[in-house]
Amino acid sequence: MTDPRAEEGRPGGVVHVRAVGPVLQITLDRPHKRNAVDPAMTVGLEAAFTRLEADPGLRVCVLAATGDYFCAGSDLVLGAGPHTADGGQYGMIRRSRTKPLVAAVDGPALGGGFEMVLAADLVVASRNAWFALPEGARGRLPGAGGLLRAPARLPRNVAVEMMLTGARLDAARAYDLGLVNRLVESGAVLRAAFELALDAITSAPESVAQILRGLERIEEPGEQLGWGATAEAMDVLRGSSDHTEGTAAFVERRPPLWVLSAAQRAAIARAATLPPAGS
Repeated sequence: MTDPRAEEGRPGGVVHVRAVGPVLQITLDRPHKRNAVDPAMTVGLEAAFTRLEADPGLRVCVLAATGDYFCAGSDLVLGAGPHTADGGQYGMIRRSRTKPLVAAVDGPALGGGFEMVLAADLVVASRNAWFALPEGARGRLPGAGGLLRAPARLPRNVAVEMMLTGARLDAARAYDLGLVNRLVESGAVLRAAFELALDAITSAPESVAQILRGLERIEEPGEQLGWGATAEAMDVLRGSSDHTEGTAAFVERRPPLWVLSAAQRAAIARAATLPPAGS
């Protein structure tokens, strides 16, 4: 059954929560907004992950979404609400867990949506899913873990290209690169995610908990450094003219002033084929 505490905030976004045996399914349900996270959804996610850790009968979690998108990040008008004490952004990005989290991605996951995927332990994706970190085009940066986790989960140059250019990473390539554990057809993601979730708890509960705790301790020094660097970079950006221009351009649905026109790009490309002057 859906946890009524996690449905507070209507008519905003909703987070559905149901237990299926030892599996807790958490579902983002705001398809008309590409499942962008608003404050009510952050509250719902915080409550759901708190329930996961507190209930000894729950041993693994599947994070899914309704509609064509997995998640487009934070709501650009309402924001995602304040960081929570236990989970940080979205109530889950920096949460310490002793039970595995499987992301079930059956559509695009961009910005904060991709950062939710990066926070998971295992990923199941459909062939029509893709991932992106487009924040730089708006004078921002991936502030919910993307700056530190994307280079850790992917080859560094792939992650850098995603952050600098906003390039999409198709699920099939993400599978080849090791980010995605299972690649399936659209519509088969949830079933495959449940199967992987059940596989993940074939080990003893305390073994699973200690594996996750051990990984957390191993990764903690790099994570702490990464979060500090992210905070410093975000502070600089917030006070910059690029941040102001990027936000204005997005709202006005126009390219930011720093984007070269097609004619400028073509001229530069032509020049790149010419021999050096004086040769």
